[in-house]
Amino acid sequence: MNRKVLPIIILIFCSLGVQAQKIYSVKYENQADVKVYVVKYENQCDLKVYKVKYENQAGKNDGKWYFVNYENQADKKIYFVDYENQADIKIFFVEYENQAGWRNKKLMPKMF
Repeated sequence: MNRKVLPIIILIFCSLGVQAQKIYSVKYENQADVKVYVVKYENQCDLKVYKVKYENQAGKNDGKWYFVNYENQADKKIYFVDYENQADIKIFFVEYENQAGWRNKKLMPKMF
């Protein structure tokens, strides 16, 4: 019985850990999972985002985003709002990968 249960347990744990941040930017607000505002200064953000070059570099809700070309490839669809008070999450784009990460961890579930 242990041999039958073990693969199922492994599969469950592996599927829970797969939360790649593949992002698609939608054209209309009502299509988005999350509304995002880009702030001017790092200390104003909830999440520091680094745009990775390749899909396999995408993070697991750690601020490393890969922007996909098609909506059906995305884990999350975002819409960039014009005003800070419209946003679910405020982001700041960083220059280096090791700078990426959450400043306001209470908002992490919005990107799962």
